[in-house]
Amino acid sequence: MKPLELVDHALKLLVEKDMAGFAGLWAVDGTMEFPFAPESSPQRLDGRAAVEDYLRDYPEKVDVRAVVSKLVHETADPEVVIAEFEVEGVVVASTRPYRLSYIAVISVRDGEIRNYRDYWNPLAVQELLSA
Repeated sequence: MKPLELVDHALKLLVEKDMAGFAGLWAVDGTMEFPFAPESSPQRLDGRAAVEDYLRDYPEKVDVRAVVSKLVHETADPEVVIAEFEVEGVVVASTRPYRLSYIAVISVRDGEIRNYRDYWNPLAVQELLSA
């Protein structure tokens, strides 16, 4: 799968709440990084199994219902794309609306994610998830 197709497929799986399928896009030794994560959260996940474990309960916290905007930038490296997207849904525990923008730098080789750097806003997430 090419990087642009992979992003489309990943977002579709996210909305479908198929976390195992989403994590299955990673290479066995692929990584996921969170450069802006607070100290109480993981900064890096090593391997597909770690990504799957991290995402397993995500739909029980946030019910993502739609990707409301998406822009994917190709880079000089054909294996790297930058995805800007915004999702909306509901915080499960509080039923409050959830709307958040993300920027991810995604490296793909042989149709699998080798590295996914997720630049989400931890302050916005904390505010959205607080009951």
